[in-house]
Amino acid sequence: TLATKTDGSLWSWGYNVYGQLGLGNTTSYSSPKQVGALTTWSKIISGQGHSIAIKTDGTLWIWGRNNFGQLGLGNVTSYSSPKQVGALTTWQSISSSAYGSYAIKTDGKLWVWGYGGSGQLGLGNITYYSSPKQVGTLTDWALVSGARQANFALAIKTDGTLWSWGTGGVGQLGLGNLTYYSSPKQVGALTNWSSVTAANSHVIAYKTDGTLWSWGQGSQGQLGLGNTTNYSSPKQVGALTTWSKITASGYTSLSIKTDGTLWSWGY
Repeated sequence: TLATKTDGSLWSWGYNVYGQLGLGNTTSYSSPKQVGALTTWSKIISGQGHSIAIKTDGTLWIWGRNNFGQLGLGNVTSYSSPKQVGALTTWQSISSSAYGSYAIKTDGKLWVWGYGGSGQLGLGNITYYSSPKQVGTLTDWALVSGARQANFALAIKTDGTLWSWGTGGVGQLGLGNLTYYSSPKQVGALTNWSSVTAANSHVIAYKTDGTLWSWGQGSQGQLGLGNTTNYSSPKQVGALTTWSKITASGYTSLSIKTDGTLWSWGY
């Protein structure tokens, strides 16, 4: 687990065999430990053994497991303390898949690196890369969500369209099939997607109208549809229009409504 405090300090705890806690060692801890002494951490996300962060100055930092180059440092060496990726100060948002990393810059360009064996990097191949590669030439990416325990990803553009790529064996790409794609494919034709999060093999998302949608594997009820069926295209969860924030991990989904109540379902 990783967290930032309101003072900008970074804290971590839990499993640490790959140095993913950023504490300069591979010791696991059952209570929070501060990562360094800096108070300039802004955004943080964890992958399956590696961690990614952005500081308030827009620089990108990464550490932990690096067997497929998922740290973006041009090598496959693991590091137990934060390392800066390049020297740019224009990084805006971050995400990760199991062994891959994703980031969007302030100019709207999408960059990826790490394991691409299932096409989850969106580069049109199944290669792995140890340094950042741009996905196409577009400059209208707004949000990206990699499946932190699997090999697929989804993204929303500034025009509100939804895109997906990678493995689709249980319909998690939302494209109406079980195919994998190594480059981004648009999910439907709607332009009102607001947020999306990818879990182990399912996806939840909400639209600008506050409705909640899900698809992919439903074996543990993680889609919130009242059954354990898999779906390969988005299905609306109930009829409410008050969903505000979402997250998912493994076979569990959670959401916060506009009234501040917290809801969960799945395993």
